[in-house]
Amino acid sequence: MSSTVLSQFSALGVSDSLVQALEKGGFVEPTPIQQQAIPPALAGKDVLGCAQTGTGKTAAFVIPMIERLADGPKSAPRGLILAPTRELAFQIQATLTKFGRARGIFGTTVVGGDDMQAQIRGLRQRPDILVATPGRLLDHMWQGTVNFTKLQIVVLDEADRMLDMGFAPQLNQIIEALPLVRQTLLFSATMPDNLGDLARMSLKDPVKALVSKSATPAEGVTHTIHHTVSSDKTPLLISLLKENKESVLVFTRTKHRADRIGETLEKIGHRVAVMHAGRRLTQRRNALEGFRRGRFQILVATDIAARGLDVDNIRHVINYDLPNVPEDYVHRIGRTARMKATGGATSFVTEEDIRSLRAIERLLGKPVPCAPGSRPPAVSHAATRTPRPQGANGNGPRGPRPNRPGFGNGNGNGPSVGARPDRPRRNQSGRGPRPSSYTF
Repeated sequence: MSSTVLSQFSALGVSDSLVQALEKGGFVEPTPIQQQAIPPALAGKDVLGCAQTGTGKTAAFVIPMIERLADGPKSAPRGLILAPTRELAFQIQATLTKFGRARGIFGTTVVGGDDMQAQIRGLRQRPDILVATPGRLLDHMWQGTVNFTKLQIVVLDEADRMLDMGFAPQLNQIIEALPLVRQTLLFSATMPDNLGDLARMSLKDPVKALVSKSATPAEGVTHTIHHTVSSDKTPLLISLLKENKESVLVFTRTKHRADRIGETLEKIGHRVAVMHAGRRLTQRRNALEGFRRGRFQILVATDIAARGLDVDNIRHVINYDLPNVPEDYVHRIGRTARMKATGGATSFVTEEDIRSLRAIERLLGKPVPCAPGSRPPAVSHAATRTPRPQGANGNGPRGPRPNRPGFGNGNGNGPSVGARPDRPRRNQSGRGPRPSSYTF
């Protein structure tokens, strides 16, 4: 590799030893999000980063964390990375392990569903960086097995997904327990309205690293829709799989449907794995690793695989069901065409899905084209119209406002919106109220 290529990371302020590790790991040149986020993060500034999925966001925060912690005093933990799912946490840990050894930095992971005692033993090894899901981190905070008094850097990865999954109360408790003086990096693939509350609470004068519009699909994805009916979805899926002999990721809305589709495909001879929140941690890891290594051609999954699934050469994504949240459509189809590659995505749309499809198209700013031979059904105007809330023009009482997770006022001195009044104030021990169990 030429010194010209290596100097591109060096020009961002990355040390020679880490540049060499990046070269061995196949990082040829920094991606746009890395170019924008790494320099201010190395300078100790807070960063608000937004980029398409599959554009190198993990390295954009792992690299500056390693560099900034490498020369400091050894105390544990000095870095914390929060992720919404186990799979994403393990992916971050793998990246940290790959590049951290070049600077003498190592980390450990604590996630739901794993052996608590094994995690405690890992924490006793005094890791520099802790990678965690919010629920399990609160379990350790309650037991007093983790202490944040020496914490210097905090990363909130896929922050929008953590809010979608209902982690706002847990994030409130965790952020309240962190030291006031710290560096915070917040990364997301979309910028929904409620993310602004979290950003104002956790960031101070952040540098914005925004390399694409929110909810922008990767350029290499060719996505289409098949109009169908519910009873024809499985035959249509089987037909598409006959045409595609490469790796395929199939998304469903429910765990039960993922299991049923997996069993059906396995019976007709496909090499298939299933992954969802109802499966044990070892089952999920085996499914993902088997899919990554090519032992399984097809992975059927719920939206836990929409983020953090770093598998090379996924050639096709099939949305058996449209997602509940329009932004998740972008994340799902972003599992293919990663890092400037190309791929395809197909979505099955029934008459009941028309509203969801329209919401996705509004988010994208353009219609999703129909697959050849597919025609949209004749749908009444009432079926596609979004109901207007009453009370806006005085014609009736306004309905109850939906519950939205809230956050503090950003200065650490006021109560969090929607938080319980008896939630404890910030403390230096890192211990909060006893949480219930979480398995994400």
